[in-house]
Amino acid sequence: MGYAGVSLLMAIESACIPLPSEIIMPFAGYLVSTAELNLILVATAGAIGCNLGSEVAYVIGKRGGRTAILRWGRYVLLDAHDLDMADRFFARFGAPAMFIARLLPVIRTFIALPAGISAMPRVPFHLYTFVGSWIWCYGLAYVGMKLGTEWHENPVLRTWLHRFDFVIVLTLLVLGGLFVWHKMRGLRRSA
Repeated sequence: MGYAGVSLLMAIESACIPLPSEIIMPFAGYLVSTAELNLILVATAGAIGCNLGSEVAYVIGKRGGRTAILRWGRYVLLDAHDLDMADRFFARFGAPAMFIARLLPVIRTFIALPAGISAMPRVPFHLYTFVGSWIWCYGLAYVGMKLGTEWHENPVLRTWLHRFDFVIVLTLLVLGGLFVWHKMRGLRRSA
């Protein structure tokens, strides 16, 4: 599907649906190495898709996120205190935080929802989403382009990529465990 496919897949990822850009953009970069696509256009298509998907998540957060968390947040260990922390965070670090979040795996997928809940101003939201996402998309596509045909043929490369996947999954599990532990400890204290 070319550039439209890159935009669509990146929009899905940015709408809080975990479709990893770490798969989408390197493959698009591989297509750059075969001369089917252009690197700058691939990065731009990816960033446009990120903005489109982020708008969906932003609107959901702004229109109903706060109410949903106040009503059902306890089922996912979120409460009014977490909303207050998010509001203070975006009030203090809004634009730079959005830019940095767009350069971080996993966080980049979900950051638009709390930005909407906290009603971050839309213009800086989209500006920093685009710039941070463009850099992210360009970097991943560049790696895919450089790896080119080595992607499937180099066993050393494949081994290192699988080790990196393990580190990411392990880190996410530890962080998730710490979050649940912290929240459960807080619930026990308040009971």
